[in-house]
Amino acid sequence: MTAIEGFLAGARSSLDRADPARAADLQADGALIVDIRPYANRLAEGEIPGSVVVERIHLEWRLAPDSEWRLPGVSAETVAVVVCNEGYASSLAAADLQRLGLAKATDLAGGFRAWAAAGLPVREGGSPAVP
Repeated sequence: MTAIEGFLAGARSSLDRADPARAADLQADGALIVDIRPYANRLAEGEIPGSVVVERIHLEWRLAPDSEWRLPGVSAETVAVVVCNEGYASSLAAADLQRLGLAKATDLAGGFRAWAAAGLPVREGGSPAVP
């Protein structure tokens, strides 16, 4: 196993990863879908309706339950599903959020591309990220 494979496995060991259907169910139940993909990917491929775009460099500050810069309504009880292109960077990000106190953070297995391939709703991309 390479170093990055071990790092990824360690991050995923604490996650209850969601497949696209489960992520859609979680969203319907009030979970926050957090898109961390770069603008170019969101513009080219689209976005999940109802998702919030938070650039990776701001993620911890916007979702840490005790951060003065957190998104409105975010608490330690918030269910958040982090989305990247294919489900790798999102695993690392979700594990970081758990370490910061967002115990119900997870990620979308297969990422946005798995969501789209499953035929789930996609809107036009290019939304601005939360500042």
